Amino acid sequence: MKSYFILFALLFATGRTAVSADLIKPADTLPELFEQALANNPELKSSRARWQVYTDRVSQASALEDPMVMFKLQNLLARKPFSLGGNDPATAKVIGVSQQLPFWGKRANREEIATLEAESYRWRFEEQKLQLRRMLTETYYQIWSLDKSLQLIEKNLKIISDFISIAESRYSVGQGVQQDIYKAGLERSKLLDKQIVLRQQRMSLAAGLNYLLNRPGGTQIATPPDFELPEKSVAADILNALSLENRPELKALKVLEKKGNVGRALAEKEYYPDFNLSFEYMFRQAAMGASGDNMFTVGVTFNLPLQKERRHAMLAESNSETNMADSDFNALKSQISYTISDTVARLERYRNQIQLYKNGIIPQAEQSLESAVISYRVGRIDILALLDGQMNLLNYERELYASEAEYMISLASLEAAVGVELH
Repeated sequence: MKSYFILFALLFATGRTAVSADLIKPADTLPELFEQALANNPELKSSRARWQVYTDRVSQASALEDPMVMFKLQNLLARKPFSLGGNDPATAKVIGVSQQLPFWGKRANREEIATLEAESYRWRFEEQKLQLRRMLTETYYQIWSLDKSLQLIEKNLKIISDFISIAESRYSVGQGVQQDIYKAGLERSKLLDKQIVLRQQRMSLAAGLNYLLNRPGGTQIATPPDFELPEKSVAADILNALSLENRPELKALKVLEKKGNVGRALAEKEYYPDFNLSFEYMFRQAAMGASGDNMFTVGVTFNLPLQKERRHAMLAESNSETNMADSDFNALKSQISYTISDTVARLERYRNQIQLYKNGIIPQAEQSLESAVISYRVGRIDILALLDGQMNLLNYERELYASEAEYMISLASLEAAVGVELH
């Protein structure tokens, strides 16, 4: 029997550091994965292309309309339509050119509107990068937490298998009961069921990570390396100030608000006419005693801006756009403030829980388990109490890893809300 308890001591001494050999593989770091996502993520590529589309529209917005060139035969004789005027002094061959010119300032306003619209898509692209980093980080640490749980379950399956062997040996020499064997077997089956569930969740998370990286869904994801929790913490009021300076979505809404103001200035200019400058040159022939000197015409035409309803609607549209952007900005600012306060509180909770698990709960659970092993050895408790102590330790260790992963995930959410890295 002494050899059995030596085996117990060796198994428990491995603690939380036991790692399955098949999970030790080279793994990409989070920055490396993010670089891959920046280069390959299809949604990010689409967002970048959309930004480029609106950038290319800027030069179009300020361009003048093409000039119009005109050729005509003027004052042809109806009784001789194919004579091209004959000897009639009133007949002339005319060439002309005209150019449409919008009212002063309209072209500059249109160019500014296009520039601001392109800038808003630039900040939306930056916002999408920020959210991509958040999703990538969340999936990355969820995989890390699951792998840690799978390692713990694998370690505990070996321990329970040894429990079963010991219970069978004790029963064979009349020092134990057969029920101990069944109880240990049932606990082992529960762990196997949990292992199946966690492996399925791990496959789903790996597929999600591959989707973000635009890789085949079946690409293997190695176990992420261990990490240290960041020590630095920042006050909520400072984080709120940082978000106003750095959050891309807030910048996009500010740009859209400015675009609405410029749109209002353009709508007000629609109450003024646009102009069309024209020049015509007439080639004449000498006839019937007339000298047939060439002639030219210079003219200007302009529209009468009498359709007030259309212009009123344009002005109302620009005002609504400004108000909408301002309301969206204030709503997002309030949402960011709430997210920051809530996430800072959660980070504090996770940090305290992690310290409690490391310095209190897990060491106490290990001591309780060691005591249960001694008691089981002398027959003072049955195997159910021993299994209960082992499962408690397993669950506390899993909760520690889950809390560490949730801390990093919450930190990523905080960085996405603020718009800047905090560690």
